[in-house]
Amino acid sequence: MISRRQLLKTGLAGSALLLAAGFLARPDPDALRASDTQGLDTRFLNASDTNLLAAIAPVMLGLSLDANQLKALLFGVDAAITGLPLMLQAEVRQLLDLLGNRWGRRYLAGVKAPWSSASVAELHAFLDGWRQSRFTLLRSGYQALHGLINAAWYANPASFAALSYGVPAQGRILQ
Repeated sequence: MISRRQLLKTGLAGSALLLAAGFLARPDPDALRASDTQGLDTRFLNASDTNLLAAIAPVMLGLSLDANQLKALLFGVDAAITGLPLMLQAEVRQLLDLLGNRWGRRYLAGVKAPWSSASVAELHAFLDGWRQSRFTLLRSGYQALHGLINAAWYANPASFAALSYGVPAQGRILQ
């Protein structure tokens, strides 16, 4: 039988352990690239999410994006997510929170530096590792990021010139 003293000691030790775990699991205060995301007002994405997406989107697309293109892309990702069913939004939130957490970034993504200062090589390694992972969950996470970023970029009229895409005559009438 457990004594009252043992119960109190176990409770205090468990509380201290939970407090330490909560402290270590809090998201990293990554500094935002203020010049790229200044004035960004999104419905779904928070500052940590925009920081993550601003870092990986140019690498995933293989393009160098200026500040306006990056803002448009982030708004497009936000719009794409808010158009998803609530269950999928919750899954995307879990993915973004996982990658926004410094432990998730370091040990699941393999990126040591904060997202805003990660090297292109680290970001490529992260994306390729998740794309070719033997774990279905990581491949699904890559596919979710890939689908959201590509949908936002190719739906943006600013990308049409880079693709040499001429808007059809019917589309010009509506514009």
